Amino acid sequence: AAASTLAARVREALYGIADALTEFQATTPPLRLTAPPTFASRWLAPRLARYAASSIEIDVSADLRDPCAFDVAIRTGRGGWPGLEEYRLTPVDATPMLAPSLLGTRLLDDARALAGFELMPHPDWERWFAEAGCETPPDLRFAAVDYPTHELDANAAVAGLGVALLSPSLFRPLLASGQLVAPFSCILSGPAWHFALVRADDARLAPRQLCAWLHEQAQEAA
Repeated sequence: AAASTLAARVREALYGIADALTEFQATTPPLRLTAPPTFASRWLAPRLARYAASSIEIDVSADLRDPCAFDVAIRTGRGGWPGLEEYRLTPVDATPMLAPSLLGTRLLDDARALAGFELMPHPDWERWFAEAGCETPPDLRFAAVDYPTHELDANAAVAGLGVALLSPSLFRPLLASGQLVAPFSCILSGPAWHFALVRADDARLAPRQLCAWLHEQAQEAA
């Protein structure tokens, strides 16, 4: 009889805790997280489902908006944003990738051989050739369409429309599945990084907890 009474009291207390948590979560607004489209789909999406500390509302945008418009922002750069605290995530990396069907039986044993392919426009091609140890070939051919995101560049490359300069860390699944190949060992890394940013004047713990968790996820993947 005493045990039954105890069980009833404990059950009542647990129901009370569950009701309190439900009420708290209902009155706590979700964290507003803004991130660039490719990073959001390739890096964030596979990880955020494991974060249960608070609900998150994702806004996909490449622009660093007014700090009052977000709680946490993922942005790319070299750091030094005024009024924002920074958590380094991953360095920005890039290497040429193309579909096996486009490569065919040709061997890419020299970076200058890329002049025989159509390249997807990217601002770092010249820097990649320099890192690969050669001058940028003067006869490079670029695709007529300059896609606004690396995700679209990757889709075009998978379709065999050209060689794209893409992040091997973000697009590793496409390499693993054989949809794309990366024929060169030369990989640009930095100096820009992906950062998680939070307003310096935001005294709430939740945004910093999310940033710290994202930083830990980046360290584990490194």
